[in-house]
Amino acid sequence: MNIMRQIELEHMKAELPDFGVGDTVDVHYLIKEGDKERVQLFTGTVIKFQGSGTRRSFAVRRIVAGEGVERTFTLHSSRVADVKVKGRGVIRRAKLYFLRDREGKATRLTRNLGKLKWPRSGAGSGLTSDGNSADTPAAE
Repeated sequence: MNIMRQIELEHMKAELPDFGVGDTVDVHYLIKEGDKERVQLFTGTVIKFQGSGTRRSFAVRRIVAGEGVERTFTLHSSRVADVKVKGRGVIRRAKLYFLRDREGKATRLTRNLGKLKWPRSGAGSGLTSDGNSADTPAAE
């Protein structure tokens, strides 16, 4: 197996929540203030995913005091303590950049109350911890 892929698999998080673009999430992020560490909550709508492996990141957008705020998080970072899905949205695009131009109630997405058809954040991506595909037997 590729050495880079093996190193990436060692540093990836084992448990990932299943979320995707259009979902409303709470991101629990560790921040350091002086010598203390605390968890800060960032709630918003996921507008994009990019990258792969340990470099996979996602951007979350929310409105604060009438201004749009976007923040990008690395999915496998040790600073991202937890990601909790609050709601799922119905979308038809991979990147929701059009939300940047909208204000007020126009930024809301239609809620998805049904089941998901596939995993979206990389959880259940089909790779096992040894790097082989889950549906194919390991080479001996």
